[in-house]
Amino acid sequence: MVDRIGIEFTEIGEDFVKATMPVDERTVQPLRLLHGGASVTLAETLGSVAATMTVDPNKQYCVGLEINANHIKSAKSGIVEGIAHPLHIGKKTQVWEIKITNEEKQLICVSRITMAVIDKK
Repeated sequence: MVDRIGIEFTEIGEDFVKATMPVDERTVQPLRLLHGGASVTLAETLGSVAATMTVDPNKQYCVGLEINANHIKSAKSGIVEGIAHPLHIGKKTQVWEIKITNEEKQLICVSRITMAVIDKK
């Protein structure tokens, strides 16, 4: 799905991961506004990748338990950027906040994802 809707990772820091996504025919709803599901896809992608980067991939993996999103402002064109920051990094769960902004740095969506950290057998 990441490739299909044009999500591109742009920066990885010590406590964040950033990615962009176009607002185009792949990511808009019938009114030509950014689809809320596309925003949630960007948020879940960022949270999942960020969580996975905090564990030893030979010993553990992360899967989503719950995600929510508040859609604050619409976007009609251009690029949106998401940035994920950790709120909690535990042994068995993680919570990440993802803020999505437009090219003017206006908040489009704020999301929170809870990840389960699972031991490989």
